[in-house]
Amino acid sequence: MKLYFEAAKFVDNDKGSLKNRVFNSKLSNSPKHVYALVISTLKYKEHIDTIIRKSRLKDVPQLKKLKVSDALLSLLVQDFLFSPKGRIQSGKHPIKEAFLLNKTRMQAELTKLKLKHKVKSVAELPLKEGFDDDETPVRWIRVNTLKTTPESLMKNAFFSKLTEVGSIEDLTSPGLIFKDKIIQNLYGLHPREKITGTQAYTHGEIIIQDRASCFPAEILNNDPSDVHVNVIDATAAPGNKTTHAASFATKNDGLVYAFERDSKRVNTLKMMCQRATGKARKNLIQAVHADFTTVNPTDFPSVTGIIVDPSCSGSGIFGRAIEDANANEQSKEETDETRLQKLAGFQFKIMKHALSFPKAHKVVYSTCSIHPHENERVVVDLLSDPEVKKAGWKLAPRDVVISSWPRRGWEEEFTSLSEDGEIRKQYAGGCVRAVPKEDGGIGFFAACFVRDKQ
Repeated sequence: MKLYFEAAKFVDNDKGSLKNRVFNSKLSNSPKHVYALVISTLKYKEHIDTIIRKSRLKDVPQLKKLKVSDALLSLLVQDFLFSPKGRIQSGKHPIKEAFLLNKTRMQAELTKLKLKHKVKSVAELPLKEGFDDDETPVRWIRVNTLKTTPESLMKNAFFSKLTEVGSIEDLTSPGLIFKDKIIQNLYGLHPREKITGTQAYTHGEIIIQDRASCFPAEILNNDPSDVHVNVIDATAAPGNKTTHAASFATKNDGLVYAFERDSKRVNTLKMMCQRATGKARKNLIQAVHADFTTVNPTDFPSVTGIIVDPSCSGSGIFGRAIEDANANEQSKEETDETRLQKLAGFQFKIMKHALSFPKAHKVVYSTCSIHPHENERVVVDLLSDPEVKKAGWKLAPRDVVISSWPRRGWEEEFTSLSEDGEIRKQYAGGCVRAVPKEDGGIGFFAACFVRDKQ
């Protein structure tokens, strides 16, 4: 129970940044674990309070006798009802035992809450108005051009009432909208804008997608002299990048092959693609339940462009701390460095496979990581590989890799390829980076590999 006692100190304390307060405190538990528990509790606090009130937990004699604080009670309800594992992370303890005696009443109140809001899962419950601690500073929406156009969308009853602003810094309240100058058909809204209740969202005319997540498809398709008809999304689920790539492919009567090896995630992928394409374009995306690294490249002789966004540490995602905390904690003997090296090994493997497709001449590699181990160093290893070099692959010049985006790869990471600062700058120019929050969304990295079409 020590985790909950330590976390309880931060639930009702709003003095300054939660992250700073947690990570600057002396804790016996992992600060990341404590932070994840608290931020998730605050996220659902309104619903947690409702369940506590209606199930009358505060009136339970055993809990009153044990002097369980309101903050501690909130944390326990969060982990029991709102976390993916649905359990209290503790061994035997009087408070845990007294709390679980009331689990039937709590579960009944959660069911009533879902029915009231007409949702099937906890993730769909509306969040407390104004909750934005460690949430994205901008809610990005991509106009799904497979179903509508930006012009038509802006005539919609919801969007026509919004006032356009000139920068993301001007998105100071709901009711405003920013048209992005980097990614086509992308708009930014204030994070508290109630977008999921709009007809445009429910009909699949807009897709909530972080700006940096739009980089791969944009990089693959933003060169008018390099048109791709058939492309591959090597690790496709949940499908945002896939449907974005499809929005370009449809202009050329193209086809997107979307690979996903996990059975549950492939179902999510198919559902997302069907919602985005509709019946009229149902054959535009071919979702394939398979491990991309086992696919024979010669079976796809017409594929010229590939997007590879493999598993990574997710260090650029704000909410990843919650996922990390809900997963089994890493062995203390296994350092972060070792974990990053393992991830980089897989990332190298899947990218090298993508670079072996016979007609591919443009491959975009991306991660939602901020670590060079998974980013520039994987790129350097690929560029140094004899087979990759023999196949003619190199990094694309900056002018075809979202040239107007200011943050590029880290030049110092390319030292092993050249001591010439200008050449290192050219290598870095073939990559883009996004800083978490500072750039209006998640942390991200993308690099573009190209070779002659012949």
